[in-house]
Amino acid sequence: MDTIERWGMFEIAVRGVETGNPFTERTVAATFTGDHETVTVDGFYDGEGVYRVRFMPSYEGEYAYELDGNYGGGRKTGRFRAVPATGNNHGPVRVANQYHFAYADGTPYYCLGTTCYVWDLQSDARIAETLQSLKDSAFNKLRFCVFPKHYDYNLGEPRSYPYAGTPMDSGVLTRENFQQYTFKTEGNRFDYTRFNPAHFRHVEWCILQLQALGVEADIIMMHPYDRWGFSTMTREQDDLYWKYAVARFAAYRNVWWSLANEYDLFPTKTIADWERFAGILVDRDPYGHLRSIHNCRPFYDYTRPWVTHCSIQRQDLYKSAELVDEWRERFGKPVVLDEIAYEGNIQHGWGNISGEEMTRRFWEAACRGGYPGHGETYMNPDDVLWWSHGGKLGGESWKRFALLREVLSQTPGLGLMPWEGRGWDEVCGVPECEFMQPVKSYYLFYYSFMRPSFREYHFDDTTEFEVRVIDTWEMTVEDRGVFRGKFRVDLPGRCYMAVQIRRRG
Repeated sequence: MDTIERWGMFEIAVRGVETGNPFTERTVAATFTGDHETVTVDGFYDGEGVYRVRFMPSYEGEYAYELDGNYGGGRKTGRFRAVPATGNNHGPVRVANQYHFAYADGTPYYCLGTTCYVWDLQSDARIAETLQSLKDSAFNKLRFCVFPKHYDYNLGEPRSYPYAGTPMDSGVLTRENFQQYTFKTEGNRFDYTRFNPAHFRHVEWCILQLQALGVEADIIMMHPYDRWGFSTMTREQDDLYWKYAVARFAAYRNVWWSLANEYDLFPTKTIADWERFAGILVDRDPYGHLRSIHNCRPFYDYTRPWVTHCSIQRQDLYKSAELVDEWRERFGKPVVLDEIAYEGNIQHGWGNISGEEMTRRFWEAACRGGYPGHGETYMNPDDVLWWSHGGKLGGESWKRFALLREVLSQTPGLGLMPWEGRGWDEVCGVPECEFMQPVKSYYLFYYSFMRPSFREYHFDDTTEFEVRVIDTWEMTVEDRGVFRGKFRVDLPGRCYMAVQIRRRG
C-alpha cells in the first residue's frame, strides 16, 4: 500500500482524452474517505492526455479513494495510508488565538515575510540565487505571482506564460514608453481557455522549494500590472482560471491565497468579482488555507467572513506599524503588514526607506501584535530588484530579522498583544494569552527612534524578572541580571533598543 505523510500530497495520475479542449470539456474528481474525514476534490488536465487529482490528508490512517469523471478513463479506486509527519512538516498554517498563527500541529508560527513578485518567472540561475538568499535569511513567507508583471523595472518577458499562445509584438519596451502598453491587449494571441501546464508545473516546483525551506507560499492570484490581458479576462475566463489553480495548488500545505495585489487598481473588476473569487476558494479548497486580499488605497472589508487575516499596504506616507493596534481592534483578525514600504533607493516613496527604518517598523509592528513584511528595491543597472525578481539580497534590514524571530519565539503562548499598562511613551508587547493577568510573565519593550539613557520598571513587589537589553540594529543581547520590585535598567542612549523582561522560573 502506498504511504504519504500527514499533510503531504497524494496524487493520482490517469490518462484520458486529449482531443477538443480538455480544460473546458472534461472533468475529473475524486472522493477520499478515511476514519476522520471524507473529502471530494476536483482534478485538472495537465496536458498530453494526463489528468491529475491531488489530496492532502489531514489525519493519519488508511484512506480509500474513488475517482471518476468524463475525462475518458473511467472509474478508478484505490487505497493509501497517511503516516506521521516528520522533519519540518507541521501542516498548514492556521489562525490561532484570534490574532496570531500556528501550524496545524500546534507549533507557533511567527510570520516574517518578504515580497518577490515574479521570482518564479526568472531564469534558473536567478531562482537558485533567490532560494539561497531565502535559506540564509529569517523569512518564512514569500509573496509572489502566478501571472507575469508589467511595471517599472519589469519590462521583460517572463520565462513562460500561463496560457497557450503568444504575446503581442510590442516592440522594444523602455522605461519611457512602457505605460502605453499597459492594458493594451488587442495584439495578444493567448487562448484564455487553454492553460499552459508547463507554466503551472514550474510554479508548483517553486512552491515545493519554498516548502523545503520552511517558507509559506503566499500566492498572489491576480494583479493589475499587466500588458498581456490576464487582468481583464471575462467572468467565465476568470472563473476557469480560479478553479484550475485551486485544483492544482490547494494540496500543497504551505499555500496561502492572496486574491490580489492592489485589488482596487483593476480597471474591470468589482467587489462582486472579488467576493465571487473568494466563494470559489471557500467552496473548492477543502483544507481552508489562509485567505486575504491586498490593497493599494482603500482597505478591503477584512471583517468579511471569508477573510482569515488582514493583508495590509499602509495608507499613510509615514505611519505603518504604529497603526497595528487600531487595525487589530477594527478588524479583529491577524494583522499582516505585507507592504510597509521597501528598503531601497528608487524614486517612488514606497521604495526608498532605509534599512534602519525597515528594521524599526518590523520591531514596532511585532511588539504591537502584528506581523511585518519586507521588500527591497535598490537601483540596479540590470533592473534586477529583489522586490520583483529575487536574486541576492543587498540591503541591511534582512540581516537583523533572525534576532527578532528568535525573540518572538520566546513569547509564552502564541503571540504578543499591545500593552499600555505603563503609559504612552513606549511600545510594549505582552503575551496575548495573559490578557487578563495583572502581572504578565513576559514584557517586550521597544524604544524605536527614542534614545532613553535609562528606564525604570515596576510590576509588583515580589515577582522576580530576568532582564535583557537588545540592540536591534547592532544585533547584540546583554543579560542584565534578575530584579524585583522597582528597578532601573541603564540604556546606551541609542535608537532601536529593546528591553526583554521575563518572569524567572
